[in-house]
Amino acid sequence: MIKSEILVPLLNANEPEARLVGIHVEDGQTVEKGALLFTLETTKAASDVVSPETGFIRIFVKEGDTLSVGDILAYVTDTVDEPLPQPSEFHPSSFTLHPSSSVLHPSSFIFHPSSLRITKPARALAESLGLDLAALPPDRLVTESVIREVAGKVSLPAPVLEGIDPGKSILIYGGGGHAKSVMEMALAMGGYHIAGIVDDGIPAGTRVLGFPVLGTRDILPVLAEKGLRLAANGVGGILDIRIRVVIFELLESYGYSFPVLRHPSATVEPSAVIGDGAQVFANAYVGSSAVLHPRCMVNTSAVVSHDCEIGVYSHIAPGALLAGLVQVGERTLVGMGVTTAIGIRIGSGVRIGNGAIILADVPDRTIIQAGRVWTGKAETP
Repeated sequence: MIKSEILVPLLNANEPEARLVGIHVEDGQTVEKGALLFTLETTKAASDVVSPETGFIRIFVKEGDTLSVGDILAYVTDTVDEPLPQPSEFHPSSFTLHPSSSVLHPSSFIFHPSSLRITKPARALAESLGLDLAALPPDRLVTESVIREVAGKVSLPAPVLEGIDPGKSILIYGGGGHAKSVMEMALAMGGYHIAGIVDDGIPAGTRVLGFPVLGTRDILPVLAEKGLRLAANGVGGILDIRIRVVIFELLESYGYSFPVLRHPSATVEPSAVIGDGAQVFANAYVGSSAVLHPRCMVNTSAVVSHDCEIGVYSHIAPGALLAGLVQVGERTLVGMGVTTAIGIRIGSGVRIGNGAIILADVPDRTIIQAGRVWTGKAETP
């Protein structure tokens, strides 16, 4: 029998869709209650999905899928060959989340066969495109992707049609806190103009620091055709650096390039090398002969001392202090207030919690909890 069905949870109230970036089990294998099954991400959040029961996992999705809230990820069954309904036989898109529940579960859905069920971002997009809501399908949850499918095209807001300077106009991806810092840094540098913001969760027309949200990611090719060539990644990716990677790759696929953003209050020694798309925030220090590889980040008041090397996509968080000759691999997060010994190597895919002290090399994909002392053998409270 089917013991449990596993659905796509709501990761972000403004984003009804999520991308499946990791499947950690094989179809048909035995899983324990609480075992890690899937990793999902939106532009602003990432979350692991664990098994609610012990049994056999039967998977209905593949890595890379873009899924809607409530879609079926898998079943947990008593036997490995349990006959299963196909997703089309029971599909949560025929249901809406009960307002009194924050957990997606079949008992949390109410069927409304005759009413339009539409997310707030989808409604905002429909209104911005001038779509008649009566033309939208009543038999499923209407998300932004459904709106774009019905519209057949993305409408470009009029204000961005004028005054585009390919060498000075920057498009900001993201409208949250990190994006605000990026925008203010670009303006403080002088010579740049913020053309607007792309955000998958903020309705078009909203203003952030006075700059308009132009639409979701689907407007990117239209903006590129209108002459925009420069973009900045305004998503911090503290929860999961992979989110930043996906955004960089998305922007690059449409031909955008990434200028170095360096706050005027940051100190970067003349012999340091900074790659395209790197961001160096206010009051940071980058020492002599240091190398910042493309698309990495040295955040507010962080210190990257002489001869350090920071890998592609890695994030040195506010207040971190890297002694000289420290090497940091790719896609690594060094948390706020972390300090290191001189000359150590921190691998790729590492996550170091806030305030940790690193006294020895850190292997790839290691997770070090906040406040710990890393000696290379064990973590010391």
